[in-house]
Amino acid sequence: MKNYFCDIMATYADSGVNIELGDDVSKILYNAAKETWKNRDGKLGELIVPFDDFSGLRAIDVSNLPNGTMMNIGFDGVGTKMEIAERINDHTTIAYDLFAMVCDDAVVRGAEPVLIGSILDVNSLGQNGENYIKQVKQLAIGYIGAAKEANVAIVNGEVAEIGSRVGGFGNFNYNWGAAVVWFGKKETMFTGKEIVEGDYLIGLKENGFRSNGLSLVRKILKDTFGETWHEEKIGEENIAKLALTPSRIYSKAIIDMIGGMNQKARTVVHGVSHITGGGLPGKLGRVLKASGLGAVIDDPFKPSKLMLFCQEKGNVPDKEAYQTWNMGQGMVVISPNPDDVIAIARENGIEAKIIGKVTQEKKMLIKSNGFFEKGKEIEF
Repeated sequence: MKNYFCDIMATYADSGVNIELGDDVSKILYNAAKETWKNRDGKLGELIVPFDDFSGLRAIDVSNLPNGTMMNIGFDGVGTKMEIAERINDHTTIAYDLFAMVCDDAVVRGAEPVLIGSILDVNSLGQNGENYIKQVKQLAIGYIGAAKEANVAIVNGEVAEIGSRVGGFGNFNYNWGAAVVWFGKKETMFTGKEIVEGDYLIGLKENGFRSNGLSLVRKILKDTFGETWHEEKIGEENIAKLALTPSRIYSKAIIDMIGGMNQKARTVVHGVSHITGGGLPGKLGRVLKASGLGAVIDDPFKPSKLMLFCQEKGNVPDKEAYQTWNMGQGMVVISPNPDDVIAIARENGIEAKIIGKVTQEKKMLIKSNGFFEKGKEIEF
């Protein structure tokens, strides 16, 4: 009788998965995660590690949390920004984009981000005698730096090889998603109803696109320069490096303002808006919705050089640009005490200024700093 099993027998490696290399990569990311545990020493989120092993138990002690403590988990990813990193083989900043998306969403609710977990899906960790350990080490460098900027601890370094399910530019392609565990005090969580007419809108400066609207950016640059657009320059600066500008992580500065689980508030804040997809009209508008109020933004930050360049080359109207990109402000803090907010932001190395005020009339007016209608008031 013919042995059909022997005819079809194969190894995991035949399917493109290298178990030993995967273990090496997991150890790289685990060691990077260990470097972040000191970020939560003495605070809620301090890691308890009975067995120091990359597949071992890691937990935190929540037995003494006060009544009214809220906890949740937020999820997000980097979108298509990895494709730009793949083009110039520089992956050191992608973790900043990943952490900004989850941590800065947490503080919008008045919560403190504490722990991060992630899953890195790669097409392959090595093929044709080449491995991508160098690229993973670059990701790990960003892992450590982003966690320090966000003041969170990373609990894992999960990686999976999934072959053609992931594509992109070049040979090393990946998707990266994360979850953040956050805690907050029920009595100080933002509802939107705390906002009142006359509150100041304080913009926190953003020099890049964060992780939003990059599919449009890539289309414009490809239409303008062709497939190898990443080799082009604006003046003396490489376009891909400008597009890859890492997201600023604001959550630590916001916790300094509003207080966290183990620290007191330093000023009064009525609301926080994370300016991602949908721009100021979408994201700030959502925060204002519960109060039924509007806003006049008469002194916004100037958009980045590449943002204005993409507006011009892609013929993106100012109104559309303000609904697609952050246009220079990655976060808006709503407060009656703008001087305090600006000072605390600057302590954290973040440029901040008053960009407008909350108004009684339920609409948003933005004095454009865009390419086509600079100085014109646009209504949303």
